[in-house]
Amino acid sequence: MIYPNGIFNFNISKILEHITAGKLEAEIELIKVSEWFKRHSRDSVNEDHLPTVDITKPVLQAEIRPGVFEIIDGNHRIEKACRNDVEFVNSYKLKGEQLVAYFADVRGYKAYVEYWNSKL
Repeated sequence: MIYPNGIFNFNISKILEHITAGKLEAEIELIKVSEWFKRHSRDSVNEDHLPTVDITKPVLQAEIRPGVFEIIDGNHRIEKACRNDVEFVNSYKLKGEQLVAYFADVRGYKAYVEYWNSKL
């Protein structure tokens, strides 16, 4: 599974595989759903898929810009949690430098590295 975020395409399957295997250490964080939507826009979701979504499965947050995290896997889960008045969802949280190995293409990798280098 690949998650596109503009020019950045992350290999979600490999990220989750490595977290599960202990090869990638992700911070674990509870996301307060109501607070998340105060700071982030709502993405459109596939309404037909929403009933099948398991909100007990952690979402995946990635640091896209310094200090700014976006959900790159689990937008349906956080939307369903919001609609069902679930207060918190579990998440794995990855820092920018942890994401470099998980780009699906060279173009996105180069753009990401150049962006981060400009912030240092």
